[in-house]
Amino acid sequence: MLFSRGFLFLVPALIARLSLAVTITYNWNLTWVLANPDGELVRPVIGINGEWPLPTLRATVGDNVVVNAHNQLGNETSSLHFHGLFQNGTASMDGTVGVVQCPIPPGDSFNYKFQIDQPGTYWYHSHSAAQYPDGLRGPLIIDDPNSPYAGQYDEEFVLTISDWYHEQMPTLLSSYLSVAENPSGAEPVPYSALFNDDQDISFQVTPGKTYFVRIVSMAAFAPIYLHFDQHQMTIIEVDGVYTEKQVVDGIYVTAAQRYGVLITAKPTAAKNYAFVGNFDTTMFDTVPGYLNPNVTGYLVYDTQKALPEAPRYTNLTAYDDFQLVPYDRMARLGTADQVITLAFDFTTINGFNRAVFNNVTGISQTVPALYTALSVGSEATNSMVYGVNSNPYVLAHNSVVDIVLNNLDTGGHPFHLHGHNYQVLARTAANVGTYNGNSSQFPSIPFRRDTLMVQAGGYAVLRFQADNPGVWFFHCHIDWHLAAGLAATMIEAPLELQRQQTVPDVDLHMCSSGNLKYEGNAAGNTQNYTDLTGAVTVPPTNPRGSLV
Repeated sequence: MLFSRGFLFLVPALIARLSLAVTITYNWNLTWVLANPDGELVRPVIGINGEWPLPTLRATVGDNVVVNAHNQLGNETSSLHFHGLFQNGTASMDGTVGVVQCPIPPGDSFNYKFQIDQPGTYWYHSHSAAQYPDGLRGPLIIDDPNSPYAGQYDEEFVLTISDWYHEQMPTLLSSYLSVAENPSGAEPVPYSALFNDDQDISFQVTPGKTYFVRIVSMAAFAPIYLHFDQHQMTIIEVDGVYTEKQVVDGIYVTAAQRYGVLITAKPTAAKNYAFVGNFDTTMFDTVPGYLNPNVTGYLVYDTQKALPEAPRYTNLTAYDDFQLVPYDRMARLGTADQVITLAFDFTTINGFNRAVFNNVTGISQTVPALYTALSVGSEATNSMVYGVNSNPYVLAHNSVVDIVLNNLDTGGHPFHLHGHNYQVLARTAANVGTYNGNSSQFPSIPFRRDTLMVQAGGYAVLRFQADNPGVWFFHCHIDWHLAAGLAATMIEAPLELQRQQTVPDVDLHMCSSGNLKYEGNAAGNTQNYTDLTGAVTVPPTNPRGSLV
């Protein structure tokens, strides 16, 4: 029986650990609220329990987390993805619509349940049809009692970074994808940059104290340069991976990346200082007159003193994250057993702007890929059953996998892998061409993260071990590009997955509620798994985002 009524924890040792763990339960109603974070326009945003900005989801390594998500939006489907968490043993909790679950219909609920087994700085967001830029995203912080940097800081702050649009995503998405409305394929440019879903925020600091600042980009598109005026940052974590200390003056944060940095306050409270985020406007095809590319916050030493003017950075620079060294000094994995080479670019298909991997645009199939993997028996190792437009790659259990990314586009792209972080073996500057197979310069101790910017006209080589059976999305984290199909699906150890995991019946109810299929191949064929008649091969002709 591939689907069961219970939530399955697999290993006896894990069950023993769970008996000692704390269970943290969040009951979240997803609702529309009104907000005006940049002071320019009151607009609907997706709140939780009637509030926005959204709450921080916080837990400790070893905890069990339960998020009961009830969709009260009325006019949109939804989901929740816990970005950066590996979901080891709980692939069905990853929240990716069309990959591991069906969307949550209005009026319905999905119960996310998983154990925390990794510390660090993460975030949660909708993974349903370009929905999260409408506000459904917030920080996810996992405390670590065994942190190597415990005792080296006095207090902690969370700093989120985001780009903000005035129009809602279904309208913007429809216009962006339409060749008639957008013949150049240019991405919509945001109106404003935000810190903690606000502007002109302040952190109260005390002279001489050291602060751990957890920086989370929740952006849909725009990378940002971040500087703290006259204060250096010491990087100690990226994307949940501890690093050796690295002192920097500024960092460049792409959509979905996270940094943990230490900042030591000045010895006296002689003045207050600004910190500034500057959009990388080179990512925009045009810079519209309405755009405010900067956002400012303040380190407040003395509330009686004036806030300073924000410094103007004319020569924006940032530390190259490729130089970081993981704290555990994990050596480069052995030679790859499987190499997946993905050349990506943009094209038009049937009047729509689309992104392609190896000339194939990613499109959600009739049956989520995880449900296919769990219901087609031995055919789960046949990539064909997942549908060509899911861009499927079947990975052998515990194999070493390289993903080679050749960027044929004129813009940079931050690529995120679900279920893993990866070693970054190569990442070039812009416009150096495609990878030629030369591995002689691969570092012996590569840095690791789960989201990496691949420069325009350049390439990157990523390596990971397929030790987490599941179905994992790999995609550009510019939400416009994901909606345009810049995505692939990693089907990892599917036969091992069948032995280890099941999907609770209550989760399958999401599919039934939406009249969607949850068994068989990509087309929902439960009799002949290699008959893909009816599989989705053409992009939707009326892209509506999450609107029902």
